[in-house]
Amino acid sequence: MARVLLAEDDPTISEPLARALRREGYEVDVRENGEAALAGAKENPDVVVLDLGLPKIDGLEVCRRLRAAGRTVPVLILTARADEVDTVVGLDAGADDYVTKPFRLAELLARVRALLRRSPTDAATVAPLVRIDADARRAFFGDDELQLTAKEFDLLRVLVREQGKVVSREQLMREIWETAWFGSTKTLDMHVSVLRRKLGDDASSPRFITTVRGVGFRFEPGAGD
Repeated sequence: MARVLLAEDDPTISEPLARALRREGYEVDVRENGEAALAGAKENPDVVVLDLGLPKIDGLEVCRRLRAAGRTVPVLILTARADEVDTVVGLDAGADDYVTKPFRLAELLARVRALLRRSPTDAATVAPLVRIDADARRAFFGDDELQLTAKEFDLLRVLVREQGKVVSREQLMREIWETAWFGSTKTLDMHVSVLRRKLGDDASSPRFITTVRGVGFRFEPGAGD
C-alpha cells in the first residue's frame, strides 16, 4: 500500500482529499503545517502532496529542505497562485508536479498515480557515456558531471529513460512543464539545443538526441560507442 503524506492546513480541502486517496487504496498521513510535514517526511512516504500556503514553514521551504536533505520522494504541490512565476519557483525548488486550486479531484488523483508509477524506475538510468542519477538529481557524461538547470536535467532524464523510443513534444511538455499543453514548442526547442551543446552533440549529425520531424525527439541508446 503506497503512503501519501498530505500537507494541507485547510480541512475543507484536506478531509475530502484524504477520503478520496484512501478510497484509491492509499495510506494517508495528514499534516497541517510545515513543521509537521517535515516530521512526517521522515516516515518515508511514497509521495508528498504539499500545499504551498502552509503555516509555520511554507510549502516552498518544506520542499527545499526535503531536497537539501537528499530526500527524493516525489512532491506534488498544491497552489492557489495562478501566476506562472510562482509555479516555476515551486518546480525549481524541487517539486515534481503541481495542481492549481481549485482543482478537479480526478486530475489530482491521476497526477499522484503518475508520480508513483514514475518514481521507482528513475533512480539510476544509464546509457553509453550518459548516466542519470535521479535520486541525487545529477547527470554524468563519461566521468564528468554535467552542469544542468532543473529543466535541462528533467529533459535529459525523460529522454534517457525512454532511450531508443520517440518521445513526443506533447509528452515532454506535459511531463516537464505542464499536464496539458498546446501551442509553440520554442521553450522545449531551446532546452534541447542547450542540452545538445552540453553533450557535445551536433544537430546536423547528432550522436545523442535525434529530432523526429513532426513528432518529437529520440535519445539514441548506442550513441557515442
